[in-house]
This record gives sequence, C-alpha cells and structure tokens, in this order.
Amino acid sequence: MMKRMAVLVLVVGVAIGGYAQKAAKTAAGGAVDKAYLQKIWDGWATLDAAGQKQYYAQGPHVFFDIAPLKYASWDEYQSGVTQVLSSYKAAKCTVNDDAQIHKSGDAYWVTSTVAYEMTQKSGKVEMGKFRWTAVFEKQD
Repeated sequence: MMKRMAVLVLVVGVAIGGYAQKAAKTAAGGAVDKAYLQKIWDGWATLDAAGQKQYYAQGPHVFFDIAPLKYASWDEYQSGVTQVLSSYKAAKCTVNDDAQIHKSGDAYWVTSTVAYEMTQKSGKVEMGKFRWTAVFEKQD
C-alpha cells in the first residue's frame, strides 16, 4: 500500500521541486490565480502527460519526484509519468482552498494542498491529499 501511495504521489506531485513552470496566459492582467492552478490539475486528471507540456519549462531542467528522485528534462519526466499513469483509467484533482499565491517580479510561487481520487484499471480507487509547490516564470 505504501509503495502504491508513493507511486501516486510521484504522478500527482509533479510540481514538487525546483523547476520553473511556464506562466501561460492566465486571468486578466496575466496574474496566476486559483482557476489557473485548477486548470493545470484538470489537465493532469486527463491522464495525458503530453498534454501538460505547455505548462512546463523545456530543456535540461531538473524535475524532482519520489521515484526516481529526479529527472533531467521534461521529456524524461513525461516518459516516466506516462508509464505510471497507464495503470489508471480515471482521475480527479482539486486544488484546495488553502492555496497561496505569491508574486515576486515576473515570477509567482504557489503552495497548496490538492485532493485526489484516482481509479486504477482494476477498479481500485485511491483517494487522499498531497502538498503542491510550484514556481511560475514568464518565458518568451
């Protein structure tokens, strides 16, 4: 059970680490808001890692996770996560009301807990919460 939970956190804890996510067009004025954060997690709930590429910095950036501990690029991360997600048939992730959004120059950093419910192809349902930390940086 603990191993399965670690794998789950690996999948949905995508932004835990020191990499920059792209701050795409968000609310009016370009600000990061809770709706934008939820949009990212709605994307992960489709179980399609490739569809999330738009939110992540490309190139040789380190992505930290549980197992393996780190990936050297988005492509490497996407490949690993795709394998894990392939054992699920449905997912739902909800950014909780404890989300905090902080602006610093052209960047934002956010923290929140996220509730998840994921259904394996076998029918087993996994539910819980995890902590999410992300850094957003406007990139041209």
